Amino acid sequence: MDRRSVLKSAIALAAWYGVPSAPLFAAAKASSGIADGKSQAFSFDWLKQYAGSLAAKPYQSTVEKLPPTLANLTPQQYNAIGYDPAHSLWHDMKGPLDIQFFHVGMAFNQPVRMYSIDPETQQAKEIHFRPELFDYSKADVDVSQLEGQGDLGFAGFRVFKAPSLTQRDIVSFLGASYFRAVDDTYQYGLSARGVAVNTYTDGKREEFPAFTRFWFETPKPGSTTFTAYALLDSPSLAGAYRFIIHCEETRVVMEIDNHLYPRETIAQLGISPMTSMFSCGTQQRDMCLTFHPQIHDSDRLSMWRGNGEWVCRPLNNPPRLQFNTFDDDSPKGFGLLQTDHDFESYEDIVGNYHARPSLWVEPKGNWGKGEIQMLEIPTTGETMDNVVAFWKPAKPVKPGETFSYGYKLYWSALPPVQSDLARVRKTFTGIGGFPEGWAPGEHYPKVWAQRIAVDFVGGELKHFYDDGIPVHAQLDVPDGKVEQVEILWVEEVNAFRIQFDWYPTSDSTDPINMRLTLNADGKTVSETWLYQYFPPAPEDRKYPAHPNEAS
Repeated sequence: MDRRSVLKSAIALAAWYGVPSAPLFAAAKASSGIADGKSQAFSFDWLKQYAGSLAAKPYQSTVEKLPPTLANLTPQQYNAIGYDPAHSLWHDMKGPLDIQFFHVGMAFNQPVRMYSIDPETQQAKEIHFRPELFDYSKADVDVSQLEGQGDLGFAGFRVFKAPSLTQRDIVSFLGASYFRAVDDTYQYGLSARGVAVNTYTDGKREEFPAFTRFWFETPKPGSTTFTAYALLDSPSLAGAYRFIIHCEETRVVMEIDNHLYPRETIAQLGISPMTSMFSCGTQQRDMCLTFHPQIHDSDRLSMWRGNGEWVCRPLNNPPRLQFNTFDDDSPKGFGLLQTDHDFESYEDIVGNYHARPSLWVEPKGNWGKGEIQMLEIPTTGETMDNVVAFWKPAKPVKPGETFSYGYKLYWSALPPVQSDLARVRKTFTGIGGFPEGWAPGEHYPKVWAQRIAVDFVGGELKHFYDDGIPVHAQLDVPDGKVEQVEILWVEEVNAFRIQFDWYPTSDSTDPINMRLTLNADGKTVSETWLYQYFPPAPEDRKYPAHPNEAS
């Protein structure tokens, strides 16, 4: 897949994982004054008009050929390039927020132009690249090769918040239109993008539009909120973006307004795309090839549909590429969530998966008809993002039209909203075909089965259990045979566990879409569990040999 080579040459960058930035220079200047360009009037209306006019012209790539000392950097060498905090954008304000810029290098060879907006005059000045903004003392960079290169631009930017104004960033925009943010754990996880183009379409190569310019409004004194504007450009479209970014105590919230202007017909336009990693989890423990019990940035796709239904779709590391669509009309929200924040679930002191945030999209206004689409790509490790999800509008995307969307992104441990109904806690899979507490052996039929269990928590479940109100499972499995359906109360977590055994009735390995809800008192009392199960190949449908049967 092309996505594996777009940014992944630099996925190990410490900037994406919250590693401290370079130390202060020994002789730091007292004043930054880095916005040294000529003053130009700026407004969001102007940016929208400019993006629209840009889309009416043929696309012109701004990718540049970097000098060898930058083009040939390893991720470790690239990350060793420091930035002088004394030259950070808002250094002189002594406020709670500040911005530093990323150096171009490696695969980051499309310069991003940066501008600072004076809040009183609304005049913007460009911030030009110059080597003195950076510290190359720990990086293997031949600075002499930078002489005579002119303005190389920047690769992106990152935001710091007091009390860690130079140590750990909380927002990062780097590469194409990718960006990330953290919650109060300071641990980066999944990514968002400005837009997705042809992620999975027949005969179409995926395109990665890029933010090519940013404008920053100077925040008010003492404020932890700032506004940034961005110009997006690609062969297929141009776009104008406004980001109002709230750097709150326990989360980052982004209010985004975008206006997209297609240059050509686009088969698949993805709005508010997000990219994550799922290697293995409780429902696919056989994919955990290391000693870690689970490895993932996110464990589920959660959807709050326009009709009010809540849906939980556990993520998979599929045996082959899988593309799923979920029809909707004016969705209330969706996101890729990391719901398990217990260290013991991962036992990982490098990836810190227990600390990774969820990302929730809250649409503003009526988005109309469309689909939430998700692509899952097989992976054998944890360094490649293999899950992509976004909203695809039903309206055809053609040149000459404008597509405008407003939404909020919540980077936090859990979404800001949740269903009042019972919610899916975890999904488990394992060997089946025998009573719980036993194992397959000589006293039980030698017919292979897969056991699947789903825990539901919250809502009125504890009330139903305490008052003896029967809870029923509405289970739909379109293929194979389901037996031994049990509804068990799990005292330790106040959950109802629905477990069942699935028996194959054919040799097919096609995925099976399972659906489950709980009913009580004549009503639905849980969100909807949607699970895509992949039957193993017929030759793999067998139990381990019993000791008494060993030859």
